[in-house]
Parts: sequence; C-alpha cells; structure tokens
Amino acid sequence: MVRRLGLAAVIGALCATTPSSLQAQRLAGDAAAFAAYVTNGYRMTANVTYGTASGTELKLDFYRPAQATGPLPTAIFMHGGGYSPNARKEASAPSVMPYLQMGWNAVNVEYRPSSVSPAPAAVEDVRCALRWVIHNAKEYEVDTDRIVVTGQSAGAHLALMTAFVPESAGFDRNCPGPEALKVAAVVSWYGIFDYTTLITDTTRTYASSWIGANNKELAARVSPITYVRAGVPPVIAIHGDADPTVPYEQEVREIDMLKKAGVTAELVTIPGGGHANFELDQVLRAWTAIEAFLVQNVIRKR
Repeated sequence: MVRRLGLAAVIGALCATTPSSLQAQRLAGDAAAFAAYVTNGYRMTANVTYGTASGTELKLDFYRPAQATGPLPTAIFMHGGGYSPNARKEASAPSVMPYLQMGWNAVNVEYRPSSVSPAPAAVEDVRCALRWVIHNAKEYEVDTDRIVVTGQSAGAHLALMTAFVPESAGFDRNCPGPEALKVAAVVSWYGIFDYTTLITDTTRTYASSWIGANNKELAARVSPITYVRAGVPPVIAIHGDADPTVPYEQEVREIDMLKKAGVTAELVTIPGGGHANFELDQVLRAWTAIEAFLVQNVIRKR
C-alpha cells in the first residue's frame, strides 16, 4: 500500500527557495506532523559497508518505515555534488524522506569521489550497492521486483548508469555475483545523459575532473546515452529549463531517445528552474508526478 505523499516530506526532501507568507503558513501547519514522523516514523541502519575499493570501505545507510512488515519497494538514492570529496551522503539524507512517507524502504549510498578514483569508479560503486541490496534483500526485507534507483545531478547520472548498463559492459569487476542487477524504474533529478558533449566545456569542470578533458572513449563508456535500448527500465526525469550546470537539452534528448526505443519515459520540466532550488509549488508538482509514475510503473506493474 502506498501512502499519499505528505507535503512536509516533500519539503524536507528538496529544499525550496524562501517561502512566501502563505507558503510559510502551510509549512507551519505541517510542522508538528512532520516532526513526529521524523522522530518516530522510521528506523535507520547507518554506515553499512557494502564494498571496498581503493583501500576505502564504501558505506550506505538503510532506512525503513518503523511499523512496516514484510518486503517493501525500495529506493536507492545517489547524492549529487559533481563527484567532489566534499559531497557526502549524509547531506542528502532528507532526499529519501518522501519514499519513507510512501511506505518504502530507502537506501542512501556513498561512492568514491574523483579525488580518490576517477571514472568509472563511481559507476562501479553504485552497481555494487545495487548488488548488495539484492543480495541482502531477505535480511532487510526488500521487494527485489520493486527497486527504484534515483539521484540528483551526478547522482542521477549514476542512477541511470546503474539501471541501463548490461553486465557485459564490465562495471561489475569489484563485486561479481550471481544476482541479476535489475531495477524497476529510474527517478532522475537534473541528471547527465551524455558526457561526450561536456568534457571539453570549460564551464563543466565536474566532467573534466572526473573523466578527463580529452578522453572521449571513456566519456562515451560512462554516458547513459550509450546504453539506451528497448527493455531498459522506465524513467521519469525532472529538470529546470534554465539549468546552468547540466544543460536541459540533455534531458530532452534522453526522454526523446528512450521513447523512440519503446521505453516508458516522462519529462517534468521546471519552467525557469535552475540546478535544484526549485520553488515550493514546483517541487510539489514534481513529486506528484513522481508518485503517479511509480504507482503506475512499479507498484501496479508486475
């Protein structure tokens, strides 16, 4: 059973800009319920080691609704931050709250930044995180037919790669296993689709620092565009059409290519939206679309 997504959970998940007086009243009206939920609504298992690479233990946090029983749909979240060492999973913890509010499990994953190991290390890590979730599904009560991968910015790129790449692509060397690495859907917040057009752009330093400015072959290998084909999971993407960091055109092209391949795909455009920091009503509209998409393509579909 999927609960209706609470306003307060949405607000906690994606920080909106400073609210108007009317919005502030609406937030105040939800504050007590949200405080009670944050205090008592879920339990967390923090800093579970899901793998080791580059001499580093890779950690994840596992969240579960406090009163839940049995296997649940599960969202695996990857934080953004341009693969910077300053970007931490803990800073993105509020982003998993909407899934808990819907009655799902949620997993918040860390991965190696570019300063520790450049591309394709982060892709390898999040694939390993998915394998860990599937391998430990019985212990953590995960419905493996209803796993969704999601993220913001660089994390959205990693979510797409987790879902799209076949095992033959060679990203699973650090965590081989018998589990089929499949997911039910992708929720992409302003994610990168094609790195080959970004690595030589001096304004996109996150691309050149992670891949290298002249490595077109690697850029293609770690780009979701390379793996678009019939049969990849459904995708819903949210993107501001004035994003200065990840071009909106990337998302438009992604959704168009997926649809042409016969894949269920939906784009939620945020008019005038930049890179995150959307207005309150825009965030609510996005999450309303996400919830409907997940109900249709994950909850009701077997």
